[in-house]
Amino acid sequence: MASLKEVRSRITSIVSTQQITKAMKMVAAAKLRRAQDNIIQMRPYAQKLNEMLSTVSAGAELAAESPYNQVRAVERVLVIVVTSDRGLAGAFNTNVVKETMALINQRYAAQARRGNVEIMAIGKKGAEAFQRRGFKVNTNYIDTFLSLSFAKVRSAAEEVMNAFTAGQYDQVEVVYNEFKNVATQIIRSEQFLPIVAAPTHTDAKASNVNYIFEPSEEEIITELIPKTLKIQLYKAVLESNASEHGARMTAMDKATENAGELLKELKLIYNRTRQAAITKEILEIVGGAEALAQK
Repeated sequence: MASLKEVRSRITSIVSTQQITKAMKMVAAAKLRRAQDNIIQMRPYAQKLNEMLSTVSAGAELAAESPYNQVRAVERVLVIVVTSDRGLAGAFNTNVVKETMALINQRYAAQARRGNVEIMAIGKKGAEAFQRRGFKVNTNYIDTFLSLSFAKVRSAAEEVMNAFTAGQYDQVEVVYNEFKNVATQIIRSEQFLPIVAAPTHTDAKASNVNYIFEPSEEEIITELIPKTLKIQLYKAVLESNASEHGARMTAMDKATENAGELLKELKLIYNRTRQAAITKEILEIVGGAEALAQK
């Protein structure tokens, strides 16, 4: 049985840990509110932008000829992995890494064996995980979450788009956590480039609409496609940001509860140990008194 000093030391340590987890939960909750507001506001905009692109480019040769639509034999692959900078968020980062590895093993195993699969890490945890696995990792944007902004994500998207049009990559995928609620994050694996063809609509009325383009169809499509891609990546990063805070809040809440349960057990052990020590001392005193009385 542990000594009273050891039990007291453990109780003190767990109380300190519980205070830390409570504070981290409160911080995560405050950050989650802002991150959740950001992604809720972004979703309708991103959806409408995609719908607009689908509508304008339906049947348009200009859209089909866009350099971002060019389908090539897949020899070189880039996977954009969106994780967090810090841990203590449950399985948040682990799930992204597992999904990315499953994607590579199932779809790009041959390319990976030739060393033609590269990782662009948005978030430090993803960079560390894939560097340990021997992948070539682009770490230019691992500090994106230090001061998250559209400008930083736009820069990353432009680098990827330029590399794709230059033939440096034939396929680009993005893996991230989609925010559903505080307790639930959904792993998403989406093709970023080349652009996935929008589903065809059978609505005859919609297909017969004649549009008047101003300034011109070419200029609108030329501007709309790159902007849509940048917004798509920014949305993925915002989803991951909200998911991270939700996952950390849930993990810290659970850790606080576990610390409380452990404290109850340790206090019970402490009281039992203390009672045993007192009983032992009483028995020793009684035994000594009896021995003196017999003399």
